[in-house]
Amino acid sequence: MTSLDRLRLKLTLWYAGVFTLILLVLGLGLFRAIRRQISRQLDQSLVAAAHALEQAARVREVERAQARGPVADAVEELHIPDRALFLLDSAGGPVIPASVPEPVLAAARDAARTGTVDRTLHGPHDHDSRLHAERFAGGSGTPYIALVTADRIELEDQYASLIETLAAGALAALVLVAAGGWFLVRQSTAPIEQSMERMRRFMADAAHELRTPVTILRTRADLALGQPRDSARDTAVLESVAREAGRIGAIVGDLLTLARADAGERPIAEERVFLDDLAADTVNDLRPLAERRGVAVAVGAFEECAVRGDPVLLRRLLRILLDNAIKFTPAGGRVRIDVGTEGGGPAIRVVDTGIGIPPDQLPHVFERFYRGDAGRQEGEGAGLGLAIARWIADAHHATIDITSSPSGTDVRVRFVSLP
Repeated sequence: MTSLDRLRLKLTLWYAGVFTLILLVLGLGLFRAIRRQISRQLDQSLVAAAHALEQAARVREVERAQARGPVADAVEELHIPDRALFLLDSAGGPVIPASVPEPVLAAARDAARTGTVDRTLHGPHDHDSRLHAERFAGGSGTPYIALVTADRIELEDQYASLIETLAAGALAALVLVAAGGWFLVRQSTAPIEQSMERMRRFMADAAHELRTPVTILRTRADLALGQPRDSARDTAVLESVAREAGRIGAIVGDLLTLARADAGERPIAEERVFLDDLAADTVNDLRPLAERRGVAVAVGAFEECAVRGDPVLLRRLLRILLDNAIKFTPAGGRVRIDVGTEGGGPAIRVVDTGIGIPPDQLPHVFERFYRGDAGRQEGEGAGLGLAIARWIADAHHATIDITSSPSGTDVRVRFVSLP
């Protein structure tokens, strides 16, 4: 298991653990609220049963007063499922039924004094009952006590069913959260994985690019030290060392630029910059290089175009594009730069009659350290120029596109219009 996989597992476990804690707190609160509601409903059902018992007791009084023979007892005929009904006199003596448990009698006597009693009766083996008793007056004004009890076992059954439901829901939610957490962690860490992979490749490529000039420096220095001093030979060695040192410096400078760009540490200036002026200056700077290579550099369409950006970075962008065009154009070829308006915004176009870029290599030209076959044959640079050019274009909200054929390459940079 890689370090990133371990990180993903830890994040998933933390995610599931925090969710479990939240679920437990919410579940406990929900259980307590529902339990309180169920208990309240039981008490309300006991009150309703007591009122039904009071009504039956009044009917009983009326029937006994009007009857000339035996009549049915309304209280005895009253039946409410899962409820035990007791009718007692004002002294707490049983009326119906004739035999009443002592805890019920005690509650009836308390109700005769206070008017209403609600309590829980504790029986053997944790067999509890809920009781409601209230004093009322019959039709003739005779005081009675209506008392109703219910076995709390029905509450426990409801609690058990509620706990099972909550537990099943919590388990299903936890499984879904764990699976969803793993998916989200993988999605959120994918950019990290890509960054780490790019960093590993970046470091490997940097080490590879730097190893060659460093090896050359060491080899030539060792050879020079092992030979007798000769001014001409020493001069050649020192010139070679200077070239390789310059190459190393250029690679390190490009690496530093990209590192600062990745870290967001390179501030981007916001100035009014004229692309035509930058293009003219860059052409003048690179004209000696073009002449040494036998390449003609020409200025084509030239309009005054202003953008808002960093003049140093934009100058470097133009220099990279022109330098590449000159470098990969054979002697006798031509390079042209146009500055104008395209698609409603400023644009720069660099066209050359060089060797072109093969179609299979074109999608990779902006990758860091990528050098096609022509670049490797040229032996200059480290494949970082176009990567820097792409970053500069992105930093200025511009697009950079390259089309190529065996007869040359066409690079276009399009900027947004200046507000």
